Amino acid sequence: MAEFLGSPLAEVVILLALAAALVAVGIYVIGRVRADIHRKEPPASEWLTNFKELHAQGELSDEEYRTIKAMLAERFEQEINSTDERR
Repeated sequence: MAEFLGSPLAEVVILLALAAALVAVGIYVIGRVRADIHRKEPPASEWLTNFKELHAQGELSDEEYRTIKAMLAERFEQEINSTDERR
């Protein structure tokens, strides 16, 4: 067995196994980072609630609120579609 571990074939197999492990860890880390980025951004419904409160307080005009609402409606629809695709 010790003779086999010293052979060039064994070294290649070990290096390939290490490379595969590093690639797997890299893929895992990238997936986690990308998921964290998406989680940190509040959902469109939360944004809409905040802007609705600003509009009610008179901080936003009717036109500004309608514009923001239209933009968030598109984003909200995208969030719903992406949630449906994950199921």
